[in-house]
Amino acid sequence: MQIKFNPFYTITPIIAQYLMRIEAVRENIAHLPLNVTVLASLRETARLYTTHYSTMIEGNRLDTAQIEAVIKHKGHFPGRERDEKEAKGYYAALQYVEQCVAKGSSLTESLIKKLHAFVMLDQQKNDNTLAYRGGQNVIRDGRTGAIVYLPPEAKDVPLLMSELVRWVNVHKEVPSPIVAGIAHYQFATIHPYYDGNGRTARLLTTFILHCGGYDLKGLYSLEEYYARNLSAYYAAISIGPSHNYYEGRADADITPWIEYFVGGMAFAFENVAKYMQRSAMAGEQSHEGLLRTLDPKKRRVLELFQSFATVTAAQIGQLFGFKPRTSAQLCKDWVEEGFLTVVDPSNKKRSYALSPKYEVLVAIKK
Repeated sequence: MQIKFNPFYTITPIIAQYLMRIEAVRENIAHLPLNVTVLASLRETARLYTTHYSTMIEGNRLDTAQIEAVIKHKGHFPGRERDEKEAKGYYAALQYVEQCVAKGSSLTESLIKKLHAFVMLDQQKNDNTLAYRGGQNVIRDGRTGAIVYLPPEAKDVPLLMSELVRWVNVHKEVPSPIVAGIAHYQFATIHPYYDGNGRTARLLTTFILHCGGYDLKGLYSLEEYYARNLSAYYAAISIGPSHNYYEGRADADITPWIEYFVGGMAFAFENVAKYMQRSAMAGEQSHEGLLRTLDPKKRRVLELFQSFATVTAAQIGQLFGFKPRTSAQLCKDWVEEGFLTVVDPSNKKRSYALSPKYEVLVAIKK
């Protein structure tokens, strides 16, 4: 059969309604008066919840508090070393996604392979990636042993993955939530690896949404929506008249899955709006006007200054995944623009502080 990715779906009234709800929340969040301290706290909570629920779907036994302890190197849980590694890998992958989005990276197979490498902890620095599976990977029911899904043959995986990446990059006119939902479905359908496919699919979804402007300041977790009703998640993504990829799955109408996916986005977005509104009502001082004068990179760097009175170019580079020369030039530009001031001018120990104008945006912990 000819392999060409051409998803079949319909924008139903249900999907249109969910998309309108998503857009309404985006607009609302953009104008909520919250300071950077509150935003950073909510963002970190979202990262931890995302890590918890995405790994929980795959059987991870750590709760959110335990995952936080593992991530911050403040706890170890004997007998759950594999769970700890999964949590660390997924959290690192989320940080990598944020770095790629900050750099304006496009979707490539290389990027997907690096996300998978983080998931599998192939190498924490992500220098190496795992090859696509070289054989068949039958998905069975854990209780009965019955075949749940038979993915495409290994020989077809490279072309299918290439087609997926091409489709995402070409169809810029399609709303990002629809593109992300389709990419999630198709990645799970191809099942390009022996293990880690679900987590990598969800990271791919996050990358596409963030690139499309649906990051919602990094505050939401779709994974919580999936994990709270796993049967609905698996039912929605298991589309087609047969469990065999070549007997209906490849050409299936995926409208029900897209309805489920954008419904989850609407649910997650509206939950974030409620949390942020409560924080705003709690009396947190707003500095929205000053924040609006800063570009996305400067806003991200404010997070560093919540923990450090001064920072180095190396710390800023690590935040974005930049090379030393790029980080140094960025700091130089920000000094000239009046965003940073030089604290220690020596080349080896050069450090920077926020300019007095912007110190009000952070609560510096000295």
